[in-house]
Amino acid sequence: MASIFDEAQAYQPPQTRNIADLEEVQTDIEVEEREFTKEDGTTFKLKVVIVNGNDYRVPTSVLKSLKAIREEKPELKKFKVKKTGEGLKTEYTIITLE
Repeated sequence: MASIFDEAQAYQPPQTRNIADLEEVQTDIEVEEREFTKEDGTTFKLKVVIVNGNDYRVPTSVLKSLKAIREEKPELKKFKVKKTGEGLKTEYTIITLE
């Protein structure tokens, strides 16, 4: 049994990663909507996928682009997301995988 100090040292706060951190994403993966609270008490919602127990945020722009791709390529089974930029200048590019 670990001491409270040992547990405190090992503690990792939960964090939401980004879908661009994944090597590939299957198109049949389930998306959930989660509600979070900012430090000032306001709440906001995010779409996330869960992979190996970790939450990965799915930006709306990724869903919009994927919709357009699926209209042209309905048989698409997997893809990768490439992220460039930071903050409000972040852009996401979907790369289809075979």
